[in-house]
Amino acid sequence: MKKIVATVLSLLWLVLVIVTDPDDTSDDEESKAKPTVQETATPAPTRSASGATPTPRESEKAVPRYVGKILREAKTAAGADGFRVVSHDASEGDARQWDADNWRVCFQTEVKRGGAKTTLDFGVVRKGAPCPAADGEPVPWPKMPDVVGQTFAEASASVEKIGITDVTAEGAYTDVTPPAEPDDWTVCFQEPEAREEVRDPGSRTAVLKVVEPGASCPESEGTRSRPDPDVPDPDVPDPDVSSPGDGDADGSNGSAASGGSSSSGSTGGGGVYYANCAAVRAAGADPIRQGQPGYRRGLDRDGDGIACDR
Repeated sequence: MKKIVATVLSLLWLVLVIVTDPDDTSDDEESKAKPTVQETATPAPTRSASGATPTPRESEKAVPRYVGKILREAKTAAGADGFRVVSHDASEGDARQWDADNWRVCFQTEVKRGGAKTTLDFGVVRKGAPCPAADGEPVPWPKMPDVVGQTFAEASASVEKIGITDVTAEGAYTDVTPPAEPDDWTVCFQEPEAREEVRDPGSRTAVLKVVEPGASCPESEGTRSRPDPDVPDPDVPDPDVSSPGDGDADGSNGSAASGGSSSSGSTGGGGVYYANCAAVRAAGADPIRQGQPGYRRGLDRDGDGIACDR
């Protein structure tokens, strides 16, 4: 009897173990805990009939900035990027851009003109000119600074700021030549004039007329620092002209010593008078020796009896 009971209990225990298998239970719980994931397939890119992947339309492409480039360079770059190009004068003028190397891009505008490509319109100015404030406005050329009173070095720096690189020094007095490097000389006159509009400054020359340090400027251009030796000084009386009653040391009262003639201011002038040696040379009469027509002491600077001989 005991054996039968033990056998029955063993069978019940075996059934209980099979029904309550822990592996099956964990699988059920795991499946309940995990969320359901819906997998979606990524569609493959569509291809055209030719089999190539389509590219964005030309009108949707980002347009690079070509402003600041020389026109020929900008046209080449834009063409390589897939754009058509036209250009126009960005100033108030209407000049044609025959030489694309001599123009610079100031403005660019997108122009849709049908088809797949975008057309770019470049507003340009001549190379070396500043861009207008807006497309179609006048070119704001620089104005010449006022450099009178500055040293040549200071003035040159001011002039070069507006684009003039050729700056020349000349003497403010016509008979004074400045040194090769007159940096400390003072500017008296300038060309171009102060506040004058300077077109194409890169091709212009500024002429600054200077005096040496400490010297005063002449009142006007074309002045000599010393009187012209061929032009009598009006403030200095002609040594050959004597006042009435004034006698020479020999008591001849200004009469010529030879020939018995009594010509005042001339020895053998013969009725010919030259205001200065320039007039003598212009007449082809130089030099004039004492006793010849036109000779007078005022033309004979060294008193050797030969006038206008140098």
